[in-house]
Amino acid sequence: METRQLGNSDLHITPVGYGAWAIGGSGWDFAWGHQEDADSIAAIHRSLELGANWIDTAAAYGVGHSEEVVAQALNDWRGPRPYVFTKCVLRWDDKGHVTQNHSAQSIRRECEDSLRRLQVHVIDLYQMHWPPSDNGPGLEEAWQTMASLQKEGKVRWIGVSNFDVTQTKRAQKIAPATSSQPPYSLIRRQVEKEILPYCKEQGIGVVAYAPMASGLLTGAMTRERAAALPPDDFRSKSPEFREPRLSKNIELVERLRKVAARHGRNPGEVAIAWVLSNPAVTGAIVGARNAKQAEGVMRAGELKLTPEEIVEIEGAAAAVAAR
Repeated sequence: METRQLGNSDLHITPVGYGAWAIGGSGWDFAWGHQEDADSIAAIHRSLELGANWIDTAAAYGVGHSEEVVAQALNDWRGPRPYVFTKCVLRWDDKGHVTQNHSAQSIRRECEDSLRRLQVHVIDLYQMHWPPSDNGPGLEEAWQTMASLQKEGKVRWIGVSNFDVTQTKRAQKIAPATSSQPPYSLIRRQVEKEILPYCKEQGIGVVAYAPMASGLLTGAMTRERAAALPPDDFRSKSPEFREPRLSKNIELVERLRKVAARHGRNPGEVAIAWVLSNPAVTGAIVGARNAKQAEGVMRAGELKLTPEEIVEIEGAAAAVAAR
């Protein structure tokens, strides 16, 4: 599989990387419901077999459990070791409720905890999961701490996640950001206005998350399945998984299915390939909860849509949204 240089780093990543959000399991604010670790490990192994060379996780996913599962999977893996990306500044209590903490002391402790859970000596890419919600000076303290961790050799490169352009500029004044991780999909395109152009102009790599809109655009989501999402799956509370938006999203999937059929692919792969067609995007974070799911999406980076197909897809998305 082809690789692309991530921002100012020496990391050359495949267009699709494995996303480890859902495999954290239940028991915290933004869980995807129950998850079997054996399925998670099988999904990671199959993703690596299919060519992905990076894994994106976070301390908060499953309140530390996702990082532990990633470590277990890599301990059992006999192929080339993938890059491991993780994130900080989301802390949790004993009930799994997540809050932000941008203090230097907290980030340093988080880094040590992530190194221990991941069973590594250095983190390839350490990302600030969210900027401070109050836009206060905590951003500068946090980013300076991450730059210090980079100088100390605990992390190789540092990036931002869920930052707008103004927040990214504030970080850039202290130390260069290697990457930005925004949400980006056919039904969530706000980043096209400012964030993607800025990152392209500044040479900041973009790793987009939720390219299939958290499972909505895979082709496997039905009205029945959406209605049956358990209470501990954050998607059960998302407006995109409820009417009136759900029907529009399902209609969009059917339009994607027509494009996919021409390539012998599925709608999810078309949704990912569309995200990757934006020249500002370096890679897409793609989750899979078992080996079969990985089989269906991890080679989406090899799907090259024609300019005509991109116009067709965007026209379909606009038509569905207008209804």
